[in-house]
Amino acid sequence: MEPIDRKNKLRKVILYVASSLDNFIASSDGSVDWLFHDSDYGYTEFINSIDTVLIGRKTYSQVLEFGEYPYKSKRSFVFTRQNITKDENVTFVNEKLSEFVRKLKAQNGKDIWLVGGGEIAKILLNENLVDEIFLSVHPIILGKGIPLFTEINKTLRLKLLKIETFESGLVQLVYKVL
Repeated sequence: MEPIDRKNKLRKVILYVASSLDNFIASSDGSVDWLFHDSDYGYTEFINSIDTVLIGRKTYSQVLEFGEYPYKSKRSFVFTRQNITKDENVTFVNEKLSEFVRKLKAQNGKDIWLVGGGEIAKILLNENLVDEIFLSVHPIILGKGIPLFTEINKTLRLKLLKIETFESGLVQLVYKVL
């Protein structure tokens, strides 16, 4: 990995995620068909601000169910303990997540999107490696599902950087992790 150009700041790891009002990122079966698709909601601006995506194996498998791999123009790293067949769009990583991300943040480039899932988000939050949380709260209550955060082993303080509301009822919150 390339060393950081000290004239540039460290790259940020951004957890860009959507949740229901009751704090679920997916239905119990992993589906996200309840997410709004009626507007861009700033996605294009965000995707243009990053050049790297970090994905857990379960989230990667879920993304593949939607069809063609959507992040072909980005460097993609899938974290797994399993042997998976090759995919020209991603690099499979079987090393310690926190060490890999520290090295990645020190490289030159744009910011890094922590796509998911919950297991790698938990590890990176616990290791102080998430710099921002960009949360789109959908005005829907699922009642059950896969929770946004689990097993965070400490209190994390956040600073609100931005809030945006939309006619659909969706609210976007951007926090800096202190």
